Amino acid sequence: MKIAGKVIVVTGGADGIGRALAERFLKEGAKAVVIADIDKPKVEGVGGAIGTTAFGCDVSKEEEVIALIDKTEALHGPIDLFCSNAGIGDFTGSDPNFVGAAGNGVWQRSWDVNVMAHVYAARALVPRMVARGGGYFLNTASAAGLLSQIGSAVYATTKHAAVGFAEILAITHRDQGIRVSVLAPQAVDTPMLRAGGEGPQHVDGVLTPAQLAEVVVDGLDKETFLILPHPQVAGYMKKKTDNYDRWIGGMAKFRRTFATNG
Repeated sequence: MKIAGKVIVVTGGADGIGRALAERFLKEGAKAVVIADIDKPKVEGVGGAIGTTAFGCDVSKEEEVIALIDKTEALHGPIDLFCSNAGIGDFTGSDPNFVGAAGNGVWQRSWDVNVMAHVYAARALVPRMVARGGGYFLNTASAAGLLSQIGSAVYATTKHAAVGFAEILAITHRDQGIRVSVLAPQAVDTPMLRAGGEGPQHVDGVLTPAQLAEVVVDGLDKETFLILPHPQVAGYMKKKTDNYDRWIGGMAKFRRTFATNG
C-alpha cells in the first residue's frame, strides 16, 4: 500500500509509536490521518501540534471504536488503513517470578486493550472494506507475541493472541481484498518501555519511534504480513521452531542470567 492519498486511523496516537506513525504518514502524503487515544486532552494537543484530526477513544470499549470509525468516515471518507496500535504493558505491576501473580483485573484490562481492540476494529471495518473492494489493517503486537516476554505473563500471552488474530484475519479475508500487517518490535523508546525500566527487552537495542515508522512505511509498501523493526527476531523465531525444547531451555537460562544481573 502506498500511503499517499489514503485515509488512515492510528490508535494510541498521543505519543510513542502512534504519534511517530501519524507524523510519518502525513509526511508521505496521506489524505487524512486521524489519531485517537484514551487521553483525550493529550491527543487533541498532539493533533493540533502536527496538524491532524484527533479524538478521544478507549479502544477497550467496542462502542467507542465504532464511534471513532464513524466520525472519521463522516469527516474524511472511507478508511483505507486502520492502525490498531494502542496497547498496555504489565512490566511492573506483578511478580515476575510467578506467572499467576497478576490479578484478574490486570488480565482482563490487557486482554481488552491488546486483543479485543483489534477484534472490534475488524468487526466494524471488514464489512465496509469488503463492500468497497478492500482495505488494510496494521495491528501493533510485539516480538513478545512471537517469542515471549520474560517477566510478564500477561503481556506475553495477550500479544501472542494479537498475532493469532491478525493471522486469521489475513487468512479469512485475503480473497476479499483485505490486507493485514503485524508490527512486532522489540524495544522502542516509548513511555511504556520507560515505565518497565531496564529488562531483557533491551538486549538488541532500543529504536526511536521515528526509526520504527520508517520500517513500517516500507513494510506497508511491500504489504509484508510480519513487520520486524528488529530483524534479528526472525532468527530467534527460527531457533524456536527448529527446536522448541532447546529454545525453552535457552530462554529459561536467559531468564536466570537476567534475574541474577538484575
